[in-house]
Amino acid sequence: MPVPAVPWLLRALFIGAAVVGIVVPATAANAEPTASQIQEQINKSATDLEKVVEQYNKVTEENKAAKAESDQLAAELGPLLAHLGAKSDAVAQIAASAYKGHGFSATVALMSGGSPDQLIDGLNSLNVLARANQREISGYTELNQRYLDRKQQLDTILAQQAAQQQDLANQKAKIEADLGTLYDLRTKAYGTATAQSSGAHPAPPYVPGSAGVAVNYAYGALGKPYVFASAGPNGYDCSGLTMAAWGAAGVSLPHNAAMQWDAVAHISRSEMQPGDLVFYSGLGHEAIYVGNNQVIHAPQAGELVQLASVDMMPPYGYGRPG
Repeated sequence: MPVPAVPWLLRALFIGAAVVGIVVPATAANAEPTASQIQEQINKSATDLEKVVEQYNKVTEENKAAKAESDQLAAELGPLLAHLGAKSDAVAQIAASAYKGHGFSATVALMSGGSPDQLIDGLNSLNVLARANQREISGYTELNQRYLDRKQQLDTILAQQAAQQQDLANQKAKIEADLGTLYDLRTKAYGTATAQSSGAHPAPPYVPGSAGVAVNYAYGALGKPYVFASAGPNGYDCSGLTMAAWGAAGVSLPHNAAMQWDAVAHISRSEMQPGDLVFYSGLGHEAIYVGNNQVIHAPQAGELVQLASVDMMPPYGYGRPG
């Protein structure tokens, strides 16, 4: 028995339903991301950026050290090179004088009519002076060559670091551009691209000594924004905050989490006291311990310096400055 033809209107409804079935998922796929999805994207990009910034800080510290070494070397060798240069000029004058017959040459001494003792004294004086100058000239030549070799090494290091810094700066600019896009989405989700400070912060606990100075400084930084490669006073990155806090206590730390790890005494968690540093994320992040299982840290772009649990992420290790 033949199947009756489906009325054209019913067929149109079937086709329309099929089209809707295709269009709806596509529309859902293009839906605006949720606030949690936006924050997840921001967290990932900010974590990647923090590693770049910490590496940038490390190269900057190494560059400063190499520049200081170069300056110190030039300062130390400069007067010595001038002294040796003067000695070289003196020997050249002696040689020129002897060549013209006006120096202590053996012939001039024999014709002078002086006593044998005077002759020997004169020749000895000339020889001693010449040997002394020759030693200084040899020392000058050797030292000058060492200086030039070392200066070339330092220039090479500085050039490499400058190139690396430029590369890191390019990476940083790229991630910042990516964050800019995400911050636009954050503005849509939260009404603002960055967190806003409430203005009210807890008072610091009493901690004696230099550790107390560092802890007080960290409390004073609460509510200030995360700023890339900054050590305050208006904003901080993670290692910039710990460096500034302990700097206020008279303890110098480099502006890099991994370098700070190398500079502090490593301790166990059970030994931890306020003022100690807690390191995270494979030395990509750090915070200052303030007691009561809490730390203060500069989290990431778009957020503020804040109190957090010491276990906000798995700690890498613990260190004590000073």
